[in-house]
Amino acid sequence: MAAAQKRAPSSPAANMATWRDVSPAAIVLVGGPEEYLGIRAMDRVRAQVRVAAPDVEVSRINAAAYEPGTLLMQVSPSLFGESKLIEVEAVESMNEAFLTDALAYLGRPEEDAVLVLRHGGGARGKKLLDAIRKGGWPVVDCQPLKKDAEKAAFVVSEFKAGGRRIEQEAVQALVNAVGASLSELAAACSQLIADAGTTVTSELVDRYYGGRIEATAFKVADAAMAGNGPLALSTLRHALATGADPVPLVAALAAKLRTVARVAGASGSSAQIAAELGMQPWLVEQAQRDVRRWTPDGLVRSIQATAEADAQVKGLSRDPVYAVEHAVTVIAMSVQGR
Repeated sequence: MAAAQKRAPSSPAANMATWRDVSPAAIVLVGGPEEYLGIRAMDRVRAQVRVAAPDVEVSRINAAAYEPGTLLMQVSPSLFGESKLIEVEAVESMNEAFLTDALAYLGRPEEDAVLVLRHGGGARGKKLLDAIRKGGWPVVDCQPLKKDAEKAAFVVSEFKAGGRRIEQEAVQALVNAVGASLSELAAACSQLIADAGTTVTSELVDRYYGGRIEATAFKVADAAMAGNGPLALSTLRHALATGADPVPLVAALAAKLRTVARVAGASGSSAQIAAELGMQPWLVEQAQRDVRRWTPDGLVRSIQATAEADAQVKGLSRDPVYAVEHAVTVIAMSVQGR
């Protein structure tokens, strides 16, 4: 443990770590609002500490209900010489007593103790956070993955870490199906990694998660964007008949059209466009193939119909089902060579 506890680099720029590669140190800050990534970062530090010191004594502190002197008591060497791992939660809600004790501790951390602070975001405790960064201690920034490209990269990394291959189309299918929640997306990756004997395909993803409303919505959108009106409408009606909400169905149509519109207005190679728009290169290539099916007027008409449907399903129409069906029909009819 002693090697892991040596003083961190003095340069604040050198202390940034990701939740996948953070290592134990005398002080580790896990910040940011994405709870799942914060849990993964803390799990990784805890696992590494236990490998280095199987008899480590683990204790937890709530910074919002902190009693003065508790931190010093928890980090103090024990009679039996065990290493210490102290995990502090709710640092974003810390009271003044914790702030005082934590700032004092930064100047004299114990050699055989690892202090991990979980800060969920916000400005509270800025003085402590700045002192940790200035001291060069490891800092993990756990921000939500909002873009599909970020979620796709997460899936690819999960499969790489699990020693499994996944097709590019399967990556997007998985993001479409369970990407609303990062913890659910991670659980789905774990399930497929455990069950798949070979490369994970989009067919396998569909078999496991095709019944999810997010997946169904993109099936409707894919059929409409391909100009297959009958398939799009039959899939849509089945989804609605089984209780699907029209709102995510329209959102899927809008997402597909936005991607095509963005790529249609860009120039350069797929890699250049991907870098410019913050998209995966293969998704750009797929959109470039879709662009060929559209005239500018057809794309504008489809976007307008989808925008109208979006407003109608969110309360401006008494018949949201008709609104979605109309948008799907306009999109399918606007595709060239259908």
